[in-house]
Amino acid sequence: MRFFILLTFFCSLFSFSQTDSRLYDIIDAVSAERIGNDIETLANFGTRHTLSDTVSTTRGIGAARRWIKSEFDKISSDCGDCLEVFYQKDLVKKGENQRIVKDVWVVNVIAIKRGTKYPNRYIIMSGDIDSRVSDPNNYTSDSPGANDNASGMVGTIEAARVLSKYDFENSIIFVGLSGEEQGLFGGKGLAAYAKEKGWDLIGVLNNDMIGNIKGVDGVISNRDFRIFSEPVPPTETERERQARRFYGGEVDGISRQLARYVHKTTKTYMPEMKPTMIYRLDRFGRGGHHRPFNDAGYAGIRIMESHENYTQQHQDIRVEDGIAYGDVLEHVNFDYAKKLTAVNAINLASIAWAPPAPSTVEIGGIVEPSAKLRWNKVEGAKGYKIYWRDTTSPTWDNYRYVGDVTEYTLKGIVIDNYFFGVAAVGENGHESLVVFPNGVFR
Repeated sequence: MRFFILLTFFCSLFSFSQTDSRLYDIIDAVSAERIGNDIETLANFGTRHTLSDTVSTTRGIGAARRWIKSEFDKISSDCGDCLEVFYQKDLVKKGENQRIVKDVWVVNVIAIKRGTKYPNRYIIMSGDIDSRVSDPNNYTSDSPGANDNASGMVGTIEAARVLSKYDFENSIIFVGLSGEEQGLFGGKGLAAYAKEKGWDLIGVLNNDMIGNIKGVDGVISNRDFRIFSEPVPPTETERERQARRFYGGEVDGISRQLARYVHKTTKTYMPEMKPTMIYRLDRFGRGGHHRPFNDAGYAGIRIMESHENYTQQHQDIRVEDGIAYGDVLEHVNFDYAKKLTAVNAINLASIAWAPPAPSTVEIGGIVEPSAKLRWNKVEGAKGYKIYWRDTTSPTWDNYRYVGDVTEYTLKGIVIDNYFFGVAAVGENGHESLVVFPNGVFR
């Protein structure tokens, strides 16, 4: 009896740190063969340039987006119409920038797996439909875009196939975005659509190039990948900026918390992978389709390969000085694309199974030997975790599960020496994103 009591006690201590076996099933369900076949299909449309043919059934972006929609429709049919599949589009006028040389409809393909408890709360996985060659305004030459970005688009379709078999409390959106190469127009359109519809958007996992393992620097790795995230939202107020000066938080914006979530989930369920958080919005001087969501005040990150090969990006297909240029199928590693698709799928599932995050987290304990935190009660939360880390650490390294309370004092933890945050924990053990304190009390 005494042993049973002790066993029960220790099980209760660790009840919110155990893994969910369903996430391992999700990893195993992702198919490299399906991913390879679908990337080949997209590459075979010849070009998917935003300004390319929309009438042909075999070539151009029109044929590509109709095929993507048909795949989402098939997935929905197989799961009893569990996906809401539709086009979302905006007219972009000639001259809006130098890459829009004629009026064009920028059309996104959307599939929504509606949440059972929080249908208006969304986590998004995106890939880009469009491709291009060396001249960004050349919309007729062959531009297979096998890695950039058929890989991210196909990963999104494959994640939809796998996750359609499950029900989630929160909604998941799988989307193919157009117009990325011409100025991020698809993301801009969808971010505006989200505002118009009043979506409660948890965040965006933007996948752009998830299939190359051999870098232009000669490094080969099928385990490394990067997570790009901006430090704080560009929409922060002057009052919030001033508060950061005194209380910290310059590396703790909502996108950075989403990046940490993906890093932690990956290290837990796929320890063979090596995620690297890059403290930057995107590659140096370059952009991706998470940025329009950041611009609108939403959390958004870019997930991609670590070792890019620039001879295969935005290039005319040719051989020059013994180097084969062009983004063709043979350069894509399907097993690696499978791994990064699985990274996305388990994070989508974990977030979609989690309760909402606290909206208000306050911190106190100035000139005291303890740190105090309090937060609002969250519907659906079984309890809460307080996280803290050294101010120089990139990850949340310490935590305490404090149960179903809305205020707690960490005795002996000096507020000056750490950063803190709070996450809500559901009955199933899945956690919300960590919320950095957005208020102070004494």
